[in-house]
Amino acid sequence: MAAMNAASISGVKISVSDRKFFRSCPQVRPVLSVSCRSLKGLQESQAFMVPVSESIDKSSVLCRGLPHKVNKRNNTALTFSSVGVGTYDLSFVESQSHVTEEKVGVLLLNLGGPETLNDVQPFLFNLFADPDIIRLPRLFRFLQQPLAQLISVLRAPKSKEGYSSIGGGSPLRKITDEQARDIKLALEARNMAANVYVGMRYWHPFTEDAIEQIKKDKVTKLVVLPLYPQYSISTTGSSISVIQSIFREDAYLSGLPVSIIKSWYQRDGYIKSMADLIEKELVKFSNPEEVMIFFSAHGVPAFYVKDAGDPYKDQMEDCIVLIMRELKARGINNEHTLAYQSRVGPVQWLKPYTDEVLVELGQKGVKSLLAVPVSFVSEHIETLEEIDMEYKELALESGIENWGRVPALGCTSSFIADLGDAVIESLPSARAMSTSRSISEEDDHDFLKYFIKVFFGSILAFLLLLFPKVMTAFKSHIL
Repeated sequence: MAAMNAASISGVKISVSDRKFFRSCPQVRPVLSVSCRSLKGLQESQAFMVPVSESIDKSSVLCRGLPHKVNKRNNTALTFSSVGVGTYDLSFVESQSHVTEEKVGVLLLNLGGPETLNDVQPFLFNLFADPDIIRLPRLFRFLQQPLAQLISVLRAPKSKEGYSSIGGGSPLRKITDEQARDIKLALEARNMAANVYVGMRYWHPFTEDAIEQIKKDKVTKLVVLPLYPQYSISTTGSSISVIQSIFREDAYLSGLPVSIIKSWYQRDGYIKSMADLIEKELVKFSNPEEVMIFFSAHGVPAFYVKDAGDPYKDQMEDCIVLIMRELKARGINNEHTLAYQSRVGPVQWLKPYTDEVLVELGQKGVKSLLAVPVSFVSEHIETLEEIDMEYKELALESGIENWGRVPALGCTSSFIADLGDAVIESLPSARAMSTSRSISEEDDHDFLKYFIKVFFGSILAFLLLLFPKVMTAFKSHIL
């Protein structure tokens, strides 16, 4: 009888109404659910083969390592023996068994941006208060928030001018919401139901708010997808630190299986989508083969790479190699270069700098240039204002005559589809997150140390504001 399959049981009607169960449990797809009303005459000892590897109790069915509870509203239950044989317990007799599916969540991480001019200063404060953005020595970490307050107040007027020039606020939230919607649809097209959440690091909706909603929705498995193709401690790393600190303090979240896609610049879907956009823009030039492809990436301080081991520079260079290889496979052999933009303050950032390279290219006689914002997947101030306005003007002043710019990927269908694939591929690796706390976080939980930080930080801020000459020197050297 052990060799008998479900379809060979005489006199038993087969129903496929429990499709959700079979979709979520591929190990038991060959077995169809059996209508209870057709079990008359079928002996309790009769069985059919079910390909499972270990025994479980009557209340659950093992599916990809996760227990799916059977709804016991009826009096029929499917049970398994230790040899992987399924039988129906005829002490339960009413209707088919039901299985609760796992609830998948996808958390998209991004920087965030002020939506109005009034949001600019508090947004900048949140940005500079992040110890992964301004990395102070441990001895001076008490200055983090006072310093952030000071810098944000000083930089706000100039930043407001930039946001005014692109419509009065950042479009990042709107675009990220659209990406979330399209990723959800892409997953549904692949027969995966998932809730997709948006968590911004420095403005609404904050990552903390998204995680609270994930908890309320009782998500059982989570994929974290930063919308940064390359990993940096200042972007993906900072957001992951926030997630870890929240999860370790919560009993439910600390046990939630999580998969983090730390970088995805090497994925074929991303590379081909970037190549598609570049190819499309090149043909707009009168002589496409003469165009310099100019990759501009967001910069980070050089010591992040040299001292902190940030892989960002290596990943960025690898990314350019992959994109150019794809273009060459299409017969596009244009010259290209990579530079880094958006540096702030007196410290050395990754070189070469975008503004300096543009001047050099003009001096070398380059007449046609196509700017490619390679580290950005959404339009925001650094593409719409910094590249489209500041760098374009500089390029034209430097002798470059023909300017073009590749748009950010946004909701490009091939790009969104690839992100959906990345989510599905990462699910099997989901594990509970580490609950260890860093030394700096332990310091933050010490009330005395926190009080000292605020006290001495406030004194410093007061002194800087009291003496205008000190303020002027600070402004010219730090900003």
